[in-house]
Amino acid sequence: MKYSKSEAKDYAREHMRGIWAAGLTPFRDDLSIDEEGFRSNIRHWVGDLGIEGLFISGKQGEFFSMSVAERKRTFDIAVEETADAGATIMSCSDQNMDVVLDLAHHAQNIGADYIVVHAPILHFASDQDELLRQYYKHISDSVDIGIALWSHPDSGYLMSPELCTELADLPNVVAIKYSVPRDMYADLTARASDKLLVSTASEEEWLDNILDLGWQLYLCSSPPYLLQTANDRRMHDYTQAAFAGEVDKAKEIWRSLEPVRQALKSTRPGGKPQSHQKYWQELLGQVGGRVRQPMLELTEQEKAATRAAFEACGLGTNSAAAE
Repeated sequence: MKYSKSEAKDYAREHMRGIWAAGLTPFRDDLSIDEEGFRSNIRHWVGDLGIEGLFISGKQGEFFSMSVAERKRTFDIAVEETADAGATIMSCSDQNMDVVLDLAHHAQNIGADYIVVHAPILHFASDQDELLRQYYKHISDSVDIGIALWSHPDSGYLMSPELCTELADLPNVVAIKYSVPRDMYADLTARASDKLLVSTASEEEWLDNILDLGWQLYLCSSPPYLLQTANDRRMHDYTQAAFAGEVDKAKEIWRSLEPVRQALKSTRPGGKPQSHQKYWQELLGQVGGRVRQPMLELTEQEKAATRAAFEACGLGTNSAAAE
């Protein structure tokens, strides 16, 4: 590791910055992991797009359909390919604590930068806060690597700002992906920003969160490599302008991406997020590939609608990108 457990918070404060993206995992036609495709995507993301960190094998990456060995393999590949060019945060989320800790120790041993652990689904629980205190304390006690919390409606509940503030006192809890309404993440930022990097996955809210809440970290989803090309890095550009205090410039660049955002959102079938994003990747020249069950593939009609929207949205050809 690049830091000790007691240094985790300070290290994250210094190094966990900018745009981090959640990687999709490409599967071949036989549904095996396309390792070469995954490597190619990572090199593009950190090299051509300047993405500062990668979130590996999370929900976007279909961890729920992968074996523990496959998840570890994606960790290995990401560490190898990012090297000194980018950072990694490995998703160790699982309902089984032994799996969480097995993945966490593997991430720590291979030199990953951080791990992220989703709040678990809690069956029959009415006093969830005490369960979560003990859950995250056990993980913190078991590893030295920096830990990001993750609260999302998928768990069936949301962790409160008050609870997250308590959990931020754990020595190696460094960040949270807080997929909640804005009033909740603004509340947590006010309470705990001195000891916890707060972020959410919404690209549309990212600029306001830099300007209004002083955020330094986008953690994370797929827009950083779906809204950008090597020659059109508008998300990167508005982020850097905002960090530099160039507010008007940042807002102008942010607004110019609206046709791309709408093209993505308007063509995405509700039950097919990964397959839609993988097809968009292919239109961008990245490696998309298949999805595994229970996820569903796009129909030819859905692909045609997505392709038409992609071709009309101006991604890679917008004049603002060349300025």
